[in-house]
Amino acid sequence: MKCGVDIDARDVEEMYINIDPIQAGGRLTADAMKAAIAFGDGYSVCDNCRSPFRLDYIQNPPIAQFHADLAAWLNMDTVRVVPGARRGFQAVASTYVEKGDPVIVTSLAHYTEFMAVEAAGGIPQEIPKDAKNHITPDTAAEKIEAVIRKFSRTPPLLFVDHVDYQYGNVHDVAGIVKVAHQYDIPVLVNGAYSVGIMPVDGKALGADFVVGSGHKSMAAPAPSGLLATTNEHAERVFRTTKAKGDVTGRTFGMKEVEMMGCTLMGVTVVGMMASFPHVRERVQHWETEVAHSQEVTDALLSIEGTKVLSDYPRRHTLTRIDTRGSFDTVAQQHKKRGYFLSSELKKRGITGVIPGSTRVWKFNTFGLTAKQIRHVGESFVEIARENGLNIL
Repeated sequence: MKCGVDIDARDVEEMYINIDPIQAGGRLTADAMKAAIAFGDGYSVCDNCRSPFRLDYIQNPPIAQFHADLAAWLNMDTVRVVPGARRGFQAVASTYVEKGDPVIVTSLAHYTEFMAVEAAGGIPQEIPKDAKNHITPDTAAEKIEAVIRKFSRTPPLLFVDHVDYQYGNVHDVAGIVKVAHQYDIPVLVNGAYSVGIMPVDGKALGADFVVGSGHKSMAAPAPSGLLATTNEHAERVFRTTKAKGDVTGRTFGMKEVEMMGCTLMGVTVVGMMASFPHVRERVQHWETEVAHSQEVTDALLSIEGTKVLSDYPRRHTLTRIDTRGSFDTVAQQHKKRGYFLSSELKKRGITGVIPGSTRVWKFNTFGLTAKQIRHVGESFVEIARENGLNIL
């Protein structure tokens, strides 16, 4: 089936069990699919935009209420929806960071955190990870002290990932925030792999800012996300325009500078809204999701030579696995080389492992049913056995 002239219809989610690490939490709900069709036109949500002509004030569809609901859900004071987590990083960095400022990030930070700091003229300074691939309060304190000595000033901002994208490890964010606040450094918590798939309480974490990704973890169309903050910071990061035309004298009311006036329109915001009741409910089943992750991880570990590089037991559904001692030994001799694994998985209705990956790779089991989880685990073991690997 074709979508337009030369675009094949995407059928990955209908035809396969998808364990792609970045796609699992972003699968659209049926309600979001329907909303996407109904509100696909670019300015569809603007039908009833009235004074003060800002997205977060629109009552129909209930976008204003959605903002309030998101804030309450995250236990933060104020929320704005944004075009992806990266735009949330950018809004905060451009507000707080001046040219030449040192900004604390971590050695597990996503590249878009670096981009946000760079765009603001800041200089990223990384907190190193420990031997267990964790960012700890102690190493955060050591880095802050080192940066203060090096730059003779306190960093204006610290970024920390609630769950990092490399290992899927859950970090001691509350402890790190406590340390940063002792130096009066505000903290942005990157919740791209937590907001929407596991319970997140911003104030319990002590966060000054919580950023989430709609298309990564909130079953929403791309690009979508959110930026949540406290009353202490809202007026600054969501400051309204003071610009005035020198010829026309024009001013622009309540438009927010970092939001470029309005943010998500049409399909992105309405899709995010349509999925929200499902997202709010599904985070209550996080322990089941973690148990599913553990089941597939254990199946892989039953294959001799396989190692898990993420925390074990698992605390998240995103897992980094090392099969250099198992599947990669098969790849060395197989006619398809490293592509044999993804090929064998596809025969069994499973996709999401990067083709050619048999050394170190990631998978994400979020959202799979118990039956699908069993099939994925059994498939890995079956492929291993068929290719002469020992099962422990």
